[in-house]
Amino acid sequence: MTTDASTPPTRRLPWGGLLALLALLILLVLVGVALVRGQRGQFGVGQPAPDFAITTFDGQTLSLANLRGKVVLVNFWASWCLPCEQEADELQAAWQLYQPRGDVVFIGIAWSDMDNKAKAYLSRFGITYPNAPDMGTRISQAYRITGVPETYIINRQGILTYVKLSPFNSVDEIRAAIQTALDEP
Repeated sequence: MTTDASTPPTRRLPWGGLLALLALLILLVLVGVALVRGQRGQFGVGQPAPDFAITTFDGQTLSLANLRGKVVLVNFWASWCLPCEQEADELQAAWQLYQPRGDVVFIGIAWSDMDNKAKAYLSRFGITYPNAPDMGTRISQAYRITGVPETYIINRQGILTYVKLSPFNSVDEIRAAIQTALDEP
């Protein structure tokens, strides 16, 4: 068998090399998507609130779209979050003030939490407003949360009017934030 000296031997990339190259390409795409998402920044005041539908821990189904016409306070929390514990009593006390009115709704979203621990947290703090798990973190991603607790207040038209990226310190602070949304036409 003779070889033509002018034709270099063909070299094949082994399957392992192809798989490694494909894995690297997928990793670069994922990093790129994460960077683009991160550059979107915080969900801001004056923007329409992303709609969501939830099934609460007690089986109730709620959607933000069906609450149009009411002011909605959405609080992201977790049972393992110490700052969330600092505001739990204040949120429940504020809810008790607004619940009889019927024009303000509180919704708690348990972020990255196990159902049994979230339910124990709700029981421990006597929280009676609707709460639900954020299955797959789709709601927290829509609101672009950066941690917990975070609270978003949405006016009657579905526009975000207030963002709190830390725990509330008092019922008066919560009332002032809600009043801003109530004062809007």
